[in-house]
Amino acid sequence: MSVEQDVAAARQAVDDLERSCLAVMGHFGNTVDARRLRVDVGRLRDDLDLLCGAPARTAHEPFAAYYGDGDDDGMGGSGRTRR
Repeated sequence: MSVEQDVAAARQAVDDLERSCLAVMGHFGNTVDARRLRVDVGRLRDDLDLLCGAPARTAHEPFAAYYGDGDDDGMGGSGRTRR
């Protein structure tokens, strides 16, 4: 296989893993372990992007449907405002 074919196969495997994990996560809700699984799968995708270059994104992201638009509902900051 060529490098391009191997990378495409790896990306497909990550997509398949992501879909399978979504099904499992649906049984456990928004628990810390489910969130960790989501992050771990995301890291696989990020690692492939870093190693091989990011592909053009044309398909919708499966985790976006599960977690909305990625908004953290303001939970990420310190809560302090500047004066």
